[in-house]
Amino acid sequence: QVQLVESGGGLVQAGGSLRLSCAASGRTFSRYAMGWFRQAPGKEREFVAAIRWNLGNTYYADSVKGRFTISRDSAKNTVYLQMNSLKPEDTAVYYCAADANPPIAGLSTHSYYDYWGQGTQVTVSS
Repeated sequence: QVQLVESGGGLVQAGGSLRLSCAASGRTFSRYAMGWFRQAPGKEREFVAAIRWNLGNTYYADSVKGRFTISRDSAKNTVYLQMNSLKPEDTAVYYCAADANPPIAGLSTHSYYDYWGQGTQVTVSS
């Protein structure tokens, strides 16, 4: 059974940094795509970033490009989201997700993902 466990959320001031981790277990993830999504109160879940585990190709939402970096550590089966220059509008619950059969395009579509973590809260104060 695939398990995704996020950690690293918290409260930070605007301009600060956080690193989220997603520990994955239960499968060999070399053919998976891993994504980070977020959901703020009253808003729909939105794509943040994704990475193809085997190739390392990365994808970002325009709103985080240049500030966030997604990476993976195959030895630890862990995906990271380094978040710099945080803004109050980045406040949300952040979810890690795994796509077992990633399409050539469409990694930003949350319905393609098969497994989800429980989420971790990120709050950015102004």
